Amino acid sequence: MFTADNWKDYELIDASDGERLERWNEYILIRPDPQIIWSGERKNPLWSKADGIYRRSHDGGGEWIKKDIPDEWTVRYRDMEFILSPMGFKHTGLFPEQAANWDYMQSVIKNSDRKIKVLNLFAYTGAASVAAAKAGAFVCHVDASKGMTARAKQNAVKSGCGEDTIRFIVDDCIKFVEREARRNSFYDGIILDPPSFGRGPKGEKWVLEEHIDELVGKIAGVLSEKPLFVILNSYTAGLSPSVCGYILSKTVCPRFGGKVESDELGLPVKETGLYLPCGSAARWTLTL
Repeated sequence: MFTADNWKDYELIDASDGERLERWNEYILIRPDPQIIWSGERKNPLWSKADGIYRRSHDGGGEWIKKDIPDEWTVRYRDMEFILSPMGFKHTGLFPEQAANWDYMQSVIKNSDRKIKVLNLFAYTGAASVAAAKAGAFVCHVDASKGMTARAKQNAVKSGCGEDTIRFIVDDCIKFVEREARRNSFYDGIILDPPSFGRGPKGEKWVLEEHIDELVGKIAGVLSEKPLFVILNSYTAGLSPSVCGYILSKTVCPRFGGKVESDELGLPVKETGLYLPCGSAARWTLTL
């Protein structure tokens, strides 16, 4: 398991009966999580003292039914700082388990003997972009949402990233990659965090299981002659770590060699000492 266990400002306190009990800096939140199918005793008194609670609706969706929290606050991870806010669909604007990938890519970038150019696709609020930039890479950050890109810019400023370290682009990720291939624009590292479902600007239906193989094939076309890494994340239940790893292996390894590791992303649960699985990740790394 790729574990994110170096947090100070985030803590998964307990996990029981379909919900997480979490600390985000000084605020305690309760949020639903479909992976938590087990029952627990909920002995921790913070279950009854949460500052924010998100409840699912029987009709789909949900809402924050208790929100004794500010509209925004921040958390730090190492030398990075990120803005949080309670969003729809239970989100806060940050996925803490991804810290395992931030640590990995920063190690790869810092150990390189050259300037690294990284492409972050479906880049959301930019945590991975910030991590890569803080390690010394130039990052091209691409996301179709203007709102999420605006938040990513704020996170970059909060974290002290220079204006010339990250290029922010609001665009359809696949179309952007296709144009980059035509322009012969190449990258040494690529981060892929595609959504499970979505709609294109003309109503085109996006289902990850139907498009992931094609997507990885396209990004292979914009890898440099000597790339360093590719990260593929998935929160889609039907895509196991091994499936993600297989797709990277068959697409990237024949051309560049290297190795692929795939596993679940995990967060330590303080109350039990166990780890909560939080999605899949596969990493291709060039082996020298």
